[in-house]
Amino acid sequence: MDRHEKKRLRDYIGEYLDVSSTRLTDDQATFLSDFLDEYDETYKGRTFTRTRNRPCWSSDGKYTRSETFTDTFTDDVGIRQDYEYQDDDGQNGRSTNVITDARGILNWFETAPKP
Repeated sequence: MDRHEKKRLRDYIGEYLDVSSTRLTDDQATFLSDFLDEYDETYKGRTFTRTRNRPCWSSDGKYTRSETFTDTFTDDVGIRQDYEYQDDDGQNGRSTNVITDARGILNWFETAPKP
């Protein structure tokens, strides 16, 4: 890919995702361009949920934590990650993270379930 084509792709990607301080290989730029082209039809609104139970330790002893990870492709290009946990001792919590940068999207596809 020549530098003009890569700049065109980077500019296109930058219309939807934060590309500041992000170096992209030719393959990554092509992947993100295809991702953006297919976003509305393939990704938008899709949700992936994973749960797990794991043993944990504290000063009070052993307890079990139930965790739920939910990833949702948002209306605007991005991925909202919701995390919730419930301990068998009654403690619970939740957090949310929204991925709207090119590197974050690439990292998500490397580690998360594939649509």
